Amino acid sequence: MKNYYADKLSSGRLKQVYEIAPLRIRQYLETELNYVLQKVSRDDIVLELGCGYGRIFPELSLKVKSVAGIDIAMNSLILGKELCSDFSNCFFIQMDAVKLAFLHHSFDKVLCIQNGISAFHVNQKELILECVRITKPGGTIFFSSYSDKIWNDRLEWFELQSEAGLLGEIDYNKTGNGIIVCKDGFTATTMDAGHFNKLTSNIEDITVITEEVDESSIFFNVHCSK
Repeated sequence: MKNYYADKLSSGRLKQVYEIAPLRIRQYLETELNYVLQKVSRDDIVLELGCGYGRIFPELSLKVKSVAGIDIAMNSLILGKELCSDFSNCFFIQMDAVKLAFLHHSFDKVLCIQNGISAFHVNQKELILECVRITKPGGTIFFSSYSDKIWNDRLEWFELQSEAGLLGEIDYNKTGNGIIVCKDGFTATTMDAGHFNKLTSNIEDITVITEEVDESSIFFNVHCSK
């Protein structure tokens, strides 16, 4: 499952995922991006985890000093470099999100949005700790997941992906309560506030603020004080 995006859902296939998104999902994606754009500043050095082909890079690059994106799918990164060739402050690097090859305190803002904390299928505590390690004192990490209020639209989106052959057939016997399961092994889960607070409860020098946005996203914003 860890390599599903690298093996089956990268580059042009990943781009198609967003091209077929229904209207409510397009609103959700735009709202997440706008939320982040309001939180960054011109002098920020930003990292996005699971950047894919750099879907949000063109708009983000206009608001920050530089933005780097990591992903495990080289095909997606190659496409991203092509699509963002006009933006000199965008960088794409193949890297594992729980084994970040960056120095301590390298970034002002770290983005792990669109349910990345669940979609990556990595050890979530390790992911959070790595993000804290590379974030500057005073910086913020933005994790987001789906609100349960957008379940029907989210399921419709995954059904469209399945019908387009981008995902396997959905297993409705195992799908429900925020979890989408496909018969080819793909599984999409979510993160709630209780679980996130449990994961971060013993991490020192951070403050977590949880905010629901547009009845579609739950943001877990981790502010690093040291």
